[in-house]
Amino acid sequence: MTIIGMVGAGHMGSALGWALREAGNDVVTSLEGRSARSVRLASEAGLRVVPGLSGVVAAAEVILVVTPPDAALDAARGIAAAASGNHAVVVDLNAIAPSTSRQVGEIVMAAGLDYVDGSISGPPPTVRPGANIYLSGSRANEIATLQWKHVNPIVVGPTIGAASAVKMSTASVYKGTIGLLAQAIRAADAHGVLDIVLADLGTDLASPFSVALAATKAERYVPEMHQIAMSQKSVGLTPALFEALAAVWSDVARTSLAGGDPESVDREITGREVADRLRQEREP
Repeated sequence: MTIIGMVGAGHMGSALGWALREAGNDVVTSLEGRSARSVRLASEAGLRVVPGLSGVVAAAEVILVVTPPDAALDAARGIAAAASGNHAVVVDLNAIAPSTSRQVGEIVMAAGLDYVDGSISGPPPTVRPGANIYLSGSRANEIATLQWKHVNPIVVGPTIGAASAVKMSTASVYKGTIGLLAQAIRAADAHGVLDIVLADLGTDLASPFSVALAATKAERYVPEMHQIAMSQKSVGLTPALFEALAAVWSDVARTSLAGGDPESVDREITGREVADRLRQEREP
């Protein structure tokens, strides 16, 4: 049994903690300052709750970080401040650019902790088992050989940033495509041709459910699009495409469609319902 600390026990973090606990690990987290929904998710996942981030860092042999992309550096600083002689391995699983991951690594390693770059591709294992967990760094193989269940650990190599680079490329397709679809639905609706457009695209490509599900995570997608733009700019590609998609998701986040939680989205939601709710302002 390995004691694994989970920093960020939200929808994905709690589900990943559940999968690790199912495999026989002791998974600890803190719910200090977390929402009622996160408290519920952590409880349903059977995670062991300890007081504060310092309690997580003190207890854990491996620390997994699953936060919004724009919180990754602050999370790293918090873990470093709480390290106090602990020699745990920190595994950042956030959707961040390779350069951001290297910054995270510098922060935690300066505090005497080891670092593995990571990323997640796929839904939470409580929704559908089989997500890939990509890992890179000098201790990536050790993390891959932990007891895992319902997910697939994949070692990318020894270079910090490589696992994040995988996520930046896959997310650019998955979330970029859904962003384009959301924009197309809004435009078609405004021009009065929504039903014809949805019929032409077909349900395999134009899934109303996929847009509604993504909308509930739109606020989190905005910084992720900025990270993808940064990642692409670093290799000489224009950042304009994903800066624009950040604006698309920022718009979606202000609509009524973004108001729910992923687990509450109706799988039978229609294109008309999606379009109507994309026109409605989100309640404060």
